[in-house]
Amino acid sequence: MKRNLKPWQSWALFGGSMIVVFFLGLCVSALMERRAEVASIYNNRKTKMKGIVARNDLFRDDFPRQYQTWTETAQTDFKSEFNGSEAVDVLAQRPEMVILWAGYAFSKDYTTPRGHMHAVEDVTRTLRVGSPTFTGKEPQPATCWVCKSPDVPRMMQELGVAEFYKNKWSDMGEEIVNPIGCSDCHDSETMNLHISRPALVEAFERQGRDISKATPQEMRSLVCAQCHVEYYFRGDGKYLTFPWDKGFTMEDMEAYYDDHRYYDYIHTLSKAPILKAQHPDYEISQMGIHGQRGVSCADCHMPYKSEGGLKFSDHHIQSPLNMIDRTCQVCHRESEETLRNNVYERQRKANETRNRLEQELAKAHLEAQFAWQHGAKEEQMHEALQLIRQAQWRWDFGVASHGASFHAPQEIQRILSHGLDRAQQARLAIHKVLANNGYVGDVPLPDVSTKAKAQKYIGLDMEAEESAKEQFMHTTVPEWLAKAKAVGKLADA
Repeated sequence: MKRNLKPWQSWALFGGSMIVVFFLGLCVSALMERRAEVASIYNNRKTKMKGIVARNDLFRDDFPRQYQTWTETAQTDFKSEFNGSEAVDVLAQRPEMVILWAGYAFSKDYTTPRGHMHAVEDVTRTLRVGSPTFTGKEPQPATCWVCKSPDVPRMMQELGVAEFYKNKWSDMGEEIVNPIGCSDCHDSETMNLHISRPALVEAFERQGRDISKATPQEMRSLVCAQCHVEYYFRGDGKYLTFPWDKGFTMEDMEAYYDDHRYYDYIHTLSKAPILKAQHPDYEISQMGIHGQRGVSCADCHMPYKSEGGLKFSDHHIQSPLNMIDRTCQVCHRESEETLRNNVYERQRKANETRNRLEQELAKAHLEAQFAWQHGAKEEQMHEALQLIRQAQWRWDFGVASHGASFHAPQEIQRILSHGLDRAQQARLAIHKVLANNGYVGDVPLPDVSTKAKAQKYIGLDMEAEESAKEQFMHTTVPEWLAKAKAVGKLADA
């Protein structure tokens, strides 16, 4: 039955429609004005650019807001329950990690990461890359520079990608001087997001995927995936490679490495062939609920800001916990305290399993060493060494990624618990070997309760390491910077 509206209802409907249309008009007008303002910035730039522009200060006049927030990545005053923005000596907090990395440079020095503006400084200062005067057994390759500076794609264009990788790390010191910045993620002419590192493009190609067809939202994560991923240096040429051919999971990458019979180093104590996970942030983030629903890295780590009617991405890339009002609360209605505690709860639970795994795995390495010293043969130790390799890969994959226990908490708990299981299986296998060789009872374990004791036990001369690095920082590094400034590759200020 047809029902006629009363006159006042008609007028109310008409008025409501006009109000909606009015506000929609305001929104469209604001959007057009904002687009016009943005277009004006890009079309009237003071500094015209093309190609890789490594000096970040050259972008300052045209993009002052983005530049200013980028400089704030130098700040080191944020601290949460588990991490922060200052450099913290993790080996001092967790001496077991020295034992886990015996035979690898991470046993010398491992500190928590700082912001992007510290990238060149921190990789130069760390004991892991050595120095021209004291590099340990083998100089590190130039590949170690890849994720630290926009000077890297500049040098790749100049030398060729493969040739760049073949250089020694110290050979590039005068060239790699500007920290992570604008040209790493943006085309200098259009400012569109772009991929400046070939390893990511190559990994996509091997999977049959065309990265050039990625959406703008996908690119807001892919520019991060150039560096925040698992990788290794392939072959004698130290060619940077992402082990994604079989997939993104921990097991997929382990199968890839097993097929290639690859290991990063032979453990000094246990003699196990160890895989060293880097920081599979992108892979793990795609396994969690946020990644599955299309939330990008930039949505949480570079939230939008509005100043003077202009909306722009905050380039102070940092923990979302330091700006919950602009990150988590954009989608979630809970209080800051509730949201922060939700994150901490996930981290605490993962940390419980991590602690157990590190303890069991360190004991497995030490007990394997004891077995070798008491007559164990290679065929007897094969099972135990494979279990140690698998346990350590799971441990490292789970803890090396920044924010993993938040990005994909269920997956990280699964990975760490499987690592704990394999570490315990490895210890059982070692005790069987000892029993078969006539030794029954507890294995006497050394005192490695501090970083210094653990480093001394695995044979590191840290006094010599630190002395050589100090000399390097006072002599070679200033020379590098002075030469770079003299030819305009680095700003004076």
